[in-house]
Amino acid sequence: MIYTYGGYKVTGVKITPRNIFILDGNAQENVLISLKNFYNMIDFEFWLVVADRPVDLSVYMSQLQLQLNDTQTPAIRKLILQDLDKGQSFINNNIVDTEYYFLFKEKNEDVIQKKIRLLINGLATCGLNASQASNDDLRIILDNFLNGGNTTEFGTVMPV
Repeated sequence: MIYTYGGYKVTGVKITPRNIFILDGNAQENVLISLKNFYNMIDFEFWLVVADRPVDLSVYMSQLQLQLNDTQTPAIRKLILQDLDKGQSFINNNIVDTEYYFLFKEKNEDVIQKKIRLLINGLATCGLNASQASNDDLRIILDNFLNGGNTTEFGTVMPV
């Protein structure tokens, strides 16, 4: 949670992205109707936040390099080299993951937990998976919006 002056705590849920546009027309319509009903059900102030998080491909690239070193078959080597090239192009272009959050502020810890459950369950009825936002998630959001994308290196985030 982010603690603010005035005793409020800012927290929320992180939504796992889902491409509804690969679904058939009826399924898309059902998701959109469910989302509309979900939004209308929320009876408190919230922020829908979209944030980009840098993707670290270093472990994946190292594993590919190890596979390349262990493989003698030309066809498999070619596929691994193509994956390495694609990964390098992602690294060169600063690829990011887009993440979605519902955030809110509240003072009472019990109310916070009720709102989190409401959001997670409501999104589940729309076919979306959500979980409580972690401190790391909230730090990324602060970095994106308040620090111009620069990563903070300190432990606790407090507004000035």
